[in-house]
Amino acid sequence: MSFAHLTAGQVDALKEISNIGMGHAATALSQMLGDTVMLKVPRVSVTEFAQVPELIGGPEKIVVGVTLSILGDAQGRILLIFPRESAQMLLESLLGARGSDRPFDEMEISTLQEVGNILASAYLSALGAMLRISLIPSVPSLACDMAGAVVDHVLIDLGRAGDLALMLETEFYGLGCEPAAIKGHFFVLPDPDSLQTVLHALGSPK
Repeated sequence: MSFAHLTAGQVDALKEISNIGMGHAATALSQMLGDTVMLKVPRVSVTEFAQVPELIGGPEKIVVGVTLSILGDAQGRILLIFPRESAQMLLESLLGARGSDRPFDEMEISTLQEVGNILASAYLSALGAMLRISLIPSVPSLACDMAGAVVDHVLIDLGRAGDLALMLETEFYGLGCEPAAIKGHFFVLPDPDSLQTVLHALGSPK
């Protein structure tokens, strides 16, 4: 079972879940910051995960990737990818000014991991509530590298090169920056058995 088997009704349900989850994430980020943060999901689509580097600017584009495992009643992976410039703007909004050419320090890495954790937790909470199952994110890991290397690492870890992923484009509003200046991509890759469970729970279009 793969995302290739999604019906139109299931895609609509996943889009609804995605918007609910990002709404919860915006609330959590706002509470963490003491300031209003809004998140939008302008597009939800299914894509071949191996082609992700081309979709986000090419395999040599420098990105920040936050990876988490999905634990609980279903398993899989979540990958959040920010272009490096978006990650820098996000850190400037959260922590204040920083030099753009230096490596991320421990506090900045921890902050980006926490953003990934908040987004993943909110999404899994919304999906789990709808399906009445328990979905929990693992501790996040972070890599700053070329997009091709970040995606290859996840594919090697999964051991399945041909997988399709659910892709959520995300836009951050507020944070003292221009509207939609901070953009990211949120990828969900359930294990095949877990995806079958999820799709069965979503049901068929009416």
